[in-house]
Amino acid sequence: MRHSSSPVKWLTLVGTTVATVGLGAQRVFAIDNGVAKLPVMGYNTWNAYACNIDQDLLITTANLMQSLGLQDAGYTHVNTDDCWAEKNRSTAGDLVPDSVRFSRGMSNLTGQLHALGFKAGIYGDSGWYTCDGYPGSFENEARDAQTFLNWGFDYLKYDNCAIPFDDIIRQNPLGKYERMADAITDLASSSGQPPLIFSLCEWGWSQVWIWGKQLGHSWRTTNDIGPSWSAVASILNFNSFITMATDFYGHNDLDMLEVGNGDMTVDEAKSHFTAWALMKSPLLIGTNLSAIKDSYLDILKNEEIIAINQDPVVGTSISPFRWGVNADWTSDPINPAGYWSGPTQNGTVVMLLNTLNQSADMFFNLTESPWIRAGRQYSVRDLWTHTDNGTAVRNFTASAVPEHGVVALLLQDAGDEPAGLEPKCAVWSPWCTDQNGTVVDG
Repeated sequence: MRHSSSPVKWLTLVGTTVATVGLGAQRVFAIDNGVAKLPVMGYNTWNAYACNIDQDLLITTANLMQSLGLQDAGYTHVNTDDCWAEKNRSTAGDLVPDSVRFSRGMSNLTGQLHALGFKAGIYGDSGWYTCDGYPGSFENEARDAQTFLNWGFDYLKYDNCAIPFDDIIRQNPLGKYERMADAITDLASSSGQPPLIFSLCEWGWSQVWIWGKQLGHSWRTTNDIGPSWSAVASILNFNSFITMATDFYGHNDLDMLEVGNGDMTVDEAKSHFTAWALMKSPLLIGTNLSAIKDSYLDILKNEEIIAINQDPVVGTSISPFRWGVNADWTSDPINPAGYWSGPTQNGTVVMLLNTLNQSADMFFNLTESPWIRAGRQYSVRDLWTHTDNGTAVRNFTASAVPEHGVVALLLQDAGDEPAGLEPKCAVWSPWCTDQNGTVVDG
């Protein structure tokens, strides 16, 4: 455990200043340690291949990311998920790569990925075993962190399977994950090298969005995604209530992308990608890139959507300002919130999500969003059609939004609205009040 006798201290870690805030006897670290300020973008093997992975697949995928323009679009990580190891540690107690599927060794793999301009990610588990029965890191945290560093990895996804008995672990989930977080911190300090990007995969079982930022750079908030609209809508619904947990260096992780997988339509895939990106989730592609259709590739390469995910000035997520189908603050995994907004360095981004099984017009008053100023008009940029669509005054209607489809808009202040508009207040009836005290209709 980390201890502190004062409320706020400053710590220098590998040349980086880190704020620590005391909570009782415990110090809470805001993981501003020089890595993963922005959501990680890259590739993860699990959704497409599960355990059917080897060294050649990883390099082939990296080459495809280059040739398809994904690396240029910002996808800079290639991450190996579960099943890369032998079933047993070495006689010295170290993790060992599969002798057939990773016969050239992990240092060779990371060296090739680095030569191609990518960062390399690996998978581990906080318990006795990984979810597919390979060695976990419980009671071997420092040893395994050193191994990952020696092999040249930059990123660690850390799962939550094979949890030790209570009378062995004697900890809560925060404490279980803190073991590896401490090992990573200590190793960065002793080695002088950047710390591993630490991705917690705790599935949201213990409200990780409250404490995850003390330990890592992202944290899974739900159980695993699936290649279906119902899975996307359910995850989106859950995360609509915890958007405030995301900011620079710490992000709610909505799970790996399913764009290109299953039977999702192009419109559903657009909605999936838009929501994940604008909510500042990590963006990890999880489809077979050798067979990806152009329509799905175009979704993954939308530079205007990606620019908001990677905004260097504003790190926060979009949040709902109106639910739409349901009353506000209603949890509904079939019809999650439909009207969202948030600040960006270039204006206010708005996401309109049609959760219905038919096309629909979607109308909102501009000042329903807390980021829009009353009495102003706004230029409208469509982030999917890549067109400038005039100026919105008071309200906006997106016509015929497809079933499970999305509209993403960037609204920029374009000056005062025209004089003499009625009603006097676009939204705030019945408290729209003249300066003489007379209440007028809003």
